[in-house]
Amino acid sequence: MKLSTAKYTVLLMITCGILFLYHSCKKKEDPVKYKFGLFPENLVNLYELNNKLTNNTSEYVIEGSIPIVFPSSGGLEQGAIYYRFDQTTGDIELAFEKTNDVFTQMLIDKAGTQGAIYAPYRFFCKSDGYEYFIFSAENTNGNLDFFYMKNRPIFVGTSYPEILGPYPVNLLNSTANDAYLSFNNNFDTAYFSSDRNGYFDIYIQSFLPEGSLSDQLDKPFVVSEKLDNVNNNNANDKCPFFHKNVMVFASDRLGGLGEFDIYYSVLKNGKWSTPTYFGPGINTEFDEYNPILGSVANFKNSYLIFSSNRPGGKEEFDLYFTGIDLSKLE
Repeated sequence: MKLSTAKYTVLLMITCGILFLYHSCKKKEDPVKYKFGLFPENLVNLYELNNKLTNNTSEYVIEGSIPIVFPSSGGLEQGAIYYRFDQTTGDIELAFEKTNDVFTQMLIDKAGTQGAIYAPYRFFCKSDGYEYFIFSAENTNGNLDFFYMKNRPIFVGTSYPEILGPYPVNLLNSTANDAYLSFNNNFDTAYFSSDRNGYFDIYIQSFLPEGSLSDQLDKPFVVSEKLDNVNNNNANDKCPFFHKNVMVFASDRLGGLGEFDIYYSVLKNGKWSTPTYFGPGINTEFDEYNPILGSVANFKNSYLIFSSNRPGGKEEFDLYFTGIDLSKLE
């Protein structure tokens, strides 16, 4: 039977509609096999990394940078760790280079007017809207004291804000050496180290979670509480750094591989766990020092940066980087 033109057109439209629905409903393969990035857990010497990433033109990448300020033989320097994670292959690239951000250098230069700078710590405090730069430097008696500077955040297209300070942190400075400060996530608790009792120990100081942080730093000295369940009475415990519910620090206590090694403690139900040794994957018989924990968006794990004078480096103390799964720390 011969179809009329009208019937043939209707049949063709129905057939095309079925084919369209078939191709529309057919599941397309998602090129993203790794939704979240993953930092490598093998130890990386930052100075041995190339300072450029390869030209990956894929749209399925997670990339960014981690700015750092670190001590060197010539004083403080600034740098950045660059990362690029390919969500289709799971491959990650890392690069490191020294940088020259103008405002960061302004902070370093102004802090340097106080003398040699130790343990710089930069953060934004949302309770008063200021960025803070806290460090330690020698006072007139030759001991280390805390000093702070603050500034309003930089906005694109505006001039650089005024840097206020350096001012002494009267609340924490004692007649001994005081250094290595970090805050918890809510900025209502500070952790720092001091040798006011002979050895370096880790101390804790509470702050009001609202209002001006600088007003609290300017208050007269108070005796801070010592973290007895973390400290070792016959050793030096230094460089505490708080991130999420984990604190990392350096200690020369017995049980390590020698000199200063890196340990961690976990905050659970308001109590710090007995410190745990990171082990030979990170520590050596030489010094491991200044540990810093951090996280970036869209990555499953966190990262650990620390310095070490182990053989094979390019500086007196080289910077090392590794991925850390905080959920596995007990």
